[in-house]
Amino acid sequence: MTELSRPHQSPTAGPEPGPVPRVGPRRRAGVGVVLLPMAGLVVALGTWWLLTSVLEVIHLAVLPPPGAVLSAFTATPVRFLEHTGDTTLETVVGFVLSSACGVLIGLSLAASRVVERMFTPLLVAVNAVPKIALGPLLVGALGWGQKPVLTMVFLLCFFPIVLSTATGLTSTPADLAELVRSLDASRWQAFRKVRFPAALPQIFVGLKVAMPLAAIGAVIGEFQAGEAGLGYLIVQAGGVGDTATAWAAIILIGLMSILLYFALVLLERFALPWVRDTTWPG
Repeated sequence: MTELSRPHQSPTAGPEPGPVPRVGPRRRAGVGVVLLPMAGLVVALGTWWLLTSVLEVIHLAVLPPPGAVLSAFTATPVRFLEHTGDTTLETVVGFVLSSACGVLIGLSLAASRVVERMFTPLLVAVNAVPKIALGPLLVGALGWGQKPVLTMVFLLCFFPIVLSTATGLTSTPADLAELVRSLDASRWQAFRKVRFPAALPQIFVGLKVAMPLAAIGAVIGEFQAGEAGLGYLIVQAGGVGDTATAWAAIILIGLMSILLYFALVLLERFALPWVRDTTWPG
């Protein structure tokens, strides 16, 4: 290119301005992760206050106003935190036990068609039994305390983990399965390199479904056999008509479940970094 054909540029002119930076979709999504839940919380609290303090359409014995619930918590915060710690421990321990057993059972079902046909009906039957009906039996067999509570957590949340594990291991993408066969990989190599990593997103779906169920199981167990925990506190407060304390405990159960759920989501993002890059963002 000759000098004449080059575009004219003043010797004192600076570099051409680049494109104006824009806020990326991930940054906007990060802002929405914080602001949208806060907005939803504000709407829920406003509706609660409106129904109980302004319109008074709900009796205070059923649902006290937010101020009364906050006062019940601030009156004895140490007691609430101690019971929250007990419930959190039971939820996490029961969830870990059910996760380990659920993954192993799912592996067994996926590994053998005979095992799947033998035990799937039994697993469905156990999952269909109302767990609250087993409470008195668990108390009679295991006594009071954490053992029946952990058993209730296990029974309530292991089935989604079993189902998601078995489904993930039996739905390996066809192209990956064909690649493994073309490389003459052993069964263990195929499982370790392809089948199990491909099943992890599905397994985490089952884990995320089971996490709130673990909290529900812990509270049900505390209702019937607990000696501490938020479920035990709800029973004690409800027995004397202290609905503000009971609702404070219920709110703490919800907050605990939210924190544990998003801790699991964070673990999934660290353990499976490729999933966000290979899926439709929505």
